[in-house]
Amino acid sequence: MAEHEHVRVAVIGSGFGGLGAAVRLRREGITDFVVLERADSVGGTWRDNSYPGCACDVPSHLYSFSFAPNPDWPRTFSGQEHIRAYLEHVTDVFGLRPHLRFDSEVKLMTWDAGNLRWEIETARGTLTADVVVSATGPLSDPKVPEIPGLASFPGKVFHSARWDHDYDLRGKRVAMVGTGASAIQIVPAIQPQVGRLILFQRTPPWVMPRVDRAISGAERRLHRALPFTTQLRRGLLWGIRELQVQAFTKHPDELGLVERLAKRNMARAIKDPALRAKLTPGYRIGCKRILLSSTYYPALARPNVDVVASGLSEIRGSTVVAADGTEAEVDAIVFGTGFHVTDMPIAERVVGAEGITLAESWKNGMQALRGAAAAGFPNWMTIIGPNTGLGNSSMILMIESQLNYMADYLRQRDVLGGRTALDARPAAVEGWNREVQERMKRTVWNTGGCTSWYLDASGRNTTIWPGTTAEFRRATRRVDLGEYEVIRKPDSKPAGTAVQKADTAVQKGGNAVQKTVAAAQQSDGAA
Repeated sequence: MAEHEHVRVAVIGSGFGGLGAAVRLRREGITDFVVLERADSVGGTWRDNSYPGCACDVPSHLYSFSFAPNPDWPRTFSGQEHIRAYLEHVTDVFGLRPHLRFDSEVKLMTWDAGNLRWEIETARGTLTADVVVSATGPLSDPKVPEIPGLASFPGKVFHSARWDHDYDLRGKRVAMVGTGASAIQIVPAIQPQVGRLILFQRTPPWVMPRVDRAISGAERRLHRALPFTTQLRRGLLWGIRELQVQAFTKHPDELGLVERLAKRNMARAIKDPALRAKLTPGYRIGCKRILLSSTYYPALARPNVDVVASGLSEIRGSTVVAADGTEAEVDAIVFGTGFHVTDMPIAERVVGAEGITLAESWKNGMQALRGAAAAGFPNWMTIIGPNTGLGNSSMILMIESQLNYMADYLRQRDVLGGRTALDARPAAVEGWNREVQERMKRTVWNTGGCTSWYLDASGRNTTIWPGTTAEFRRATRRVDLGEYEVIRKPDSKPAGTAVQKADTAVQKGGNAVQKTVAAAQQSDGAA
């Protein structure tokens, strides 16, 4: 990286969000940008999570970019290695390699109010950018709980997202901490190898069967020969999930039938009534993420597996101790304890116009206008920001909607002309967040009786979008300048009718957020 390099746009991260942003920038005719990646290759969470059994719980044809369909997915639910290969393929096909800056972890981003640009300090040098697009993602920084005695544990310790492939688990006594999406894939993958597996379960998950199969050669040939069949398949998968949304957002009681199916899935594999009681959740299905597996329960029924229905509370030498007093000697501890989602570490490295960090701005909870722009942080946007997560569909749909918003954001800056910056108005951010939180009150995520990673420390859901992906697509189709303050450099002299019209739109402001949310609640359109 050249010393004091300046670019029009700096994208942070090279997962789905960052690569999607890079592709969209090129399609908009913007080539003056870089993608800053802390690792040595692309892939984001699909590079970092390489644990045994790692796979996606969203169908492959829906978990891919609409502008880069893949007719050759090998399975209906693809594994980590195939998704990572897909992202490498997207990188090459769309010519993104020249824009990538590997081993360039962002240490600090500071807004330069005098020059209306961002100063970015990375592990490989400093650069400046007119606009920053943060695509670090919520599943990028592992969370390991503070357990007394962990530092002195003599065995092996690692997080699921930092799997140590050099450590041989064969015959070992292994403690698996956590029962989330990673753990239910890891357990059946390592159970046949280990000598003993102790699963520490704080809260049991709802688990539905994972109807996975190989995609036949005939299907793949059809998709290659007739590309519209791939789009048709994707559209069908999308439509089914859109129809499910109301049960999660407005009528959680309708999920009772799904609970019965999940219990039946458990009963087929778990014959011991005591173990079934341990594994049966006491909250409404959907409150926490619904997990998919057809091998998790059978693995738990094996004689070399023990389920401890209590969290890990202490470690004494090589002995792990649960909150209920259960003890076990182990050789290794694997944490499947999730990520820093509502307290993303990147927020501590972003210093805005008022000289405070994004983490300080979000100390009472994350909030961003349309999930993208934070007040006090001009020319800064995030992909997969606050309240853009999903509980039942593909995040790629939400990412592509935010890419639409990003593209229009950049167009609006061009229309305004000169050296300008757009800063989300606090009233617009608060209005958007107020409407989102009001809609959240009826959802299963807030009423289902559980504590999940969707909720922040104060119990507010700052993670999930309380509507359909089609609603979000409409809400992010265009940037409303009335929701932003336009900041100009004193010597900047825009001219022209288009600029005057844009300035007029900014002055109008008004009820843009409420109007957009009201429109989003109308009948769904095509995503």
